[in-house]
Amino acid sequence: MAKEWILNQANMRWGLTKKRKVGSVSESIRKCSPKSLKEWEEYYYKNVYPKTHLEELGGRLYIKITEVCQAEIESITQEDCINFIINLVINRTYDGYQSEKKTIYGQLQQALGVKIEPAPHEWDRGYNVDFFIKIKDKYIGLQIKPAGYAYITQIINELKFQKETHRKFTRKYGGEVFYVISIEREKKKTIYNPEVIDEIRKEIEKLRGK
Repeated sequence: MAKEWILNQANMRWGLTKKRKVGSVSESIRKCSPKSLKEWEEYYYKNVYPKTHLEELGGRLYIKITEVCQAEIESITQEDCINFIINLVINRTYDGYQSEKKTIYGQLQQALGVKIEPAPHEWDRGYNVDFFIKIKDKYIGLQIKPAGYAYITQIINELKFQKETHRKFTRKYGGEVFYVISIEREKKKTIYNPEVIDEIRKEIEKLRGK
């Protein structure tokens, strides 16, 4: 398993089995329509690339692993490993948190002018709520879904179940649960159903008035 992982990672890094290197194998095998592995092997070597070509690619992979990867591994120090772990756990987590704030719930927070907080794990599991807004002693639930989710049969069925869990949330915590649909435009997440902002705002005003 470890050997296969190394081979696979190195192969992906240098792209030795990409289309430009070995041809369009999926298209070729459909043309061949082989009834056996032997038939496909013979077809490939005759019509796409000879066996010597694949052997050459394998030889190049060996050089990359034994020379390039080996040299890179030998250059890694204990300090590099320590810094990597710290950077991954501390720096990148913070960067991700900052990025998250600028996405969907960050946009909502800015539009509504209220604090939006991540839901406790038990709320996520029990009520299908991702975030919440606290108004006095009441809570409004938010669930973020990707655009197009309503057209997926499996999730439509899931949605029926989730509506019941949302009703349970409302009975216990007083506020409605709202679906906020997320869509990516120009590599930035935005709210696909902006009308939900007014609906949430009305719910906030209703709970504040009680």
